[in-house]
Amino acid sequence: MYSLEERITAVKTYYALGKSAAATVRRLGYPDESNLYHWIKEYEESHSLHEHKVRYSKYTDKQRTIAIQYYFEHDMNALQTVKALGYPSRPLLMKWVGASQKGGEEGHCNKRKPYVRCTEEQRVQAVLESCKGDLPIHEIAEIYGVTPSAVSSWRSKYLGKDKCKRMPEFTTEESKDLVQLQKEKIALEEEVRALRKEQHRLQLENDALKEAAKLLKKAKGINLYELTNREKAIVIDALRSKYPLKELLALFKMAKSSYCYQEAALSAPDKYKMIRQELRSIFGDSKNRYGYRRMHAVLRAKGVYISEKIVRRIMIEENMRVYNKRRRTYSSYKGEISPEVENIVNRDFHADQPNQKWLTDITEFSIPAGKVYLSPVIDCFDGAVASWTIGTSPNAELVNTMLDQAITQLKDDEHPVVHSDRGCHYRWPGWIERMEKAHLIRSMSKKGCSPDNSACEGFFGRLKNEMFYCRSWKGVSLSAFIQEVDKYIHWYNEKRIKMTLGALSPMEYRRSLGLAI
Repeated sequence: MYSLEERITAVKTYYALGKSAAATVRRLGYPDESNLYHWIKEYEESHSLHEHKVRYSKYTDKQRTIAIQYYFEHDMNALQTVKALGYPSRPLLMKWVGASQKGGEEGHCNKRKPYVRCTEEQRVQAVLESCKGDLPIHEIAEIYGVTPSAVSSWRSKYLGKDKCKRMPEFTTEESKDLVQLQKEKIALEEEVRALRKEQHRLQLENDALKEAAKLLKKAKGINLYELTNREKAIVIDALRSKYPLKELLALFKMAKSSYCYQEAALSAPDKYKMIRQELRSIFGDSKNRYGYRRMHAVLRAKGVYISEKIVRRIMIEENMRVYNKRRRTYSSYKGEISPEVENIVNRDFHADQPNQKWLTDITEFSIPAGKVYLSPVIDCFDGAVASWTIGTSPNAELVNTMLDQAITQLKDDEHPVVHSDRGCHYRWPGWIERMEKAHLIRSMSKKGCSPDNSACEGFFGRLKNEMFYCRSWKGVSLSAFIQEVDKYIHWYNEKRIKMTLGALSPMEYRRSLGLAI
């Protein structure tokens, strides 16, 4: 740490300052007093200082001599020597003994042997020598300058389980080939263990995905890390009989404390048990068509007051999901077959009273038995279906019959605006004649612009999501399907609540205003 010049300067300063160690340290800024006293002691004994660093022992030469003599006089028992004298430790005693036997200066330990790094060829040769059995392991270790334990570890590495067997008489090349084969065998065994570990991991992940699909109604391609902690705990519980908890928690990347918390929550009594049953009943009555807002509104109407978030959470947990799917809509545009009509509605679908603004269009249903077409009239006042016809062909009779039924509901002073797209049904002479005779006002959307009639398109979307897309119509006849569509529209008018109407159906809303009986 300190050079020879620095140490000599410190010793001379010590004597110049009247042998004051504290004054010497203050003046020079080094060393500490303990080191200074060691340097002074060495200088007084040898009248010089060593050039390289030496270690100072806390035991005197006399103590080391007594310990060594006692060791040889009592059957070379290191443990008995240490117990009798009370010093030193057994490893240190053996170093003293070794130094005295090898002719080293008594009282000083030999330096440690330098670290020997043997090449791969030297290690293989040492293993071959040990397998021949001509030399003991400690002699082989002495030849290569290593410890006997190093040779034993090489045998374990290259020979594996056969490390204790004596090798038959082979040539050097054959012995090397045998060792190489042993090394390849060990490498293959490691690879097999790695493959088995990976197989176990994949099997665990596959079982977790299956349980998630079974218990949580999740798709098999779901990401396990995207599950909530509650869902993870449910799947882990289902797999605990087959896999250790530690492996399951590692797979789901879930802390054990989080799992224990979820376990306590799952085992606690469900305070929403009755509400869950009520929501399932409401969802079934709506034929799986109500979302959480309408479900919440129905609960409030029944005097049950909870937040929308709780309703939404329970619906997710109970897998009450509204089917939603979009498909290409039917197009009835056949070109400009009559003069253009102005867009009077201009996307303003608000009406202050019934029979002020009507919307109409045609939509198509395709089922295995064939195709069915619906032509309704939607009242902008409350979204009620004022009139509708259902048939198997999108012809003039379908729309004309619907219009005739709608006109019969009008009073003498009611002449609503009838808005449609540019379909051919609304440009044929029969349609125009009926409109003029009833003094109805025609309005048309721009070509290919569905937002101009979005309120009517919205009704078609709700109808198909709530009644059509969520069911399989295989084996259903056209007449039976037409009855289902007709039944839905009656339910839509009479019972299906709308949030924009204060959670009332169109007919209930009109009755609340005194506009219907």
